[in-house]
Amino acid sequence: MATPEFNKSFAPRYGEAVELHPGIQRMTVNNPSPFTYHGTNSYIIGEDEVGVIDPGPESIEHFDALMAALSGRKVTHIFVSHTHMDHSPLARRLKEATGAAIYAEGPHRPARALHIGEQNPLDASADHDFLPDEVLNHGDVVHGKDWSIEAVFTPGHTANHMAFALLEENILFSADHVMAWATSIVAPPDGAMVDYMASLETLLQRDETIYFPGHGGRVKDAQKFVRALRTHRKMRERAILERIRSGDRLITNMVARIYRDTDPRLHGAAGLSVLAHIEDLVARGAVITDGAVSIDGEYQTP
Repeated sequence: MATPEFNKSFAPRYGEAVELHPGIQRMTVNNPSPFTYHGTNSYIIGEDEVGVIDPGPESIEHFDALMAALSGRKVTHIFVSHTHMDHSPLARRLKEATGAAIYAEGPHRPARALHIGEQNPLDASADHDFLPDEVLNHGDVVHGKDWSIEAVFTPGHTANHMAFALLEENILFSADHVMAWATSIVAPPDGAMVDYMASLETLLQRDETIYFPGHGGRVKDAQKFVRALRTHRKMRERAILERIRSGDRLITNMVARIYRDTDPRLHGAAGLSVLAHIEDLVARGAVITDGAVSIDGEYQTP
């Protein structure tokens, strides 16, 4: 597979706990957008004593549906993959209602220090109030009654992004790092392309064949799909280099050519993805610019 075969087939079934596998249910938040697809996925793992992965945004409607699905069961753990506003805020309300502790890599932070005068364009999408009760490091294993979750550190989309491996079933909850419907947004300074690519390599060292992502449906034949994502990113890097060599100095010009078939509503995010690639290319000396790398900078090859 040269590039990923994206699968956009997905029925969100808002308000319902959809059984995906014995001991795994998915509930999708009714928050569709060009960035969240049909909505954010929350997952319930276990039978009578359960863990919840990514409770979602501060939505009373979703909270009530989630609590209805959890009725008669004890929530023992709350896992948060990362601190974007569509994934983490409801964890606090769920903790208050159930008494379960929140597990995550850590609070929100940029992938790098901001340059002088730079503002984070995704700042409003970050849950700056989030603090986990239990900090997870790569390789930590958390045990529930009849399940075990291994923390898999996958920075790139955000600096604190964690995937969660269900060890008994050889399944990975990949959150926003790998999704079947589209590529992940990597937008500096919130995220970093060098981290994202390294995290793909981390996943390629693992054995899981099925991923349940933060948006959209399952990723099948996951290792093949991750290899294709890696190829896709390398092809995108080559396309950026070709545009710069052809005389495009500004990211807006590169986006207009490279993403001409993409929904214009996503061109801003595409520009940040190009910036992420350029940051990596400048660090490697393949592209040069005056001053700090920025969305408004001018770029050329040496």
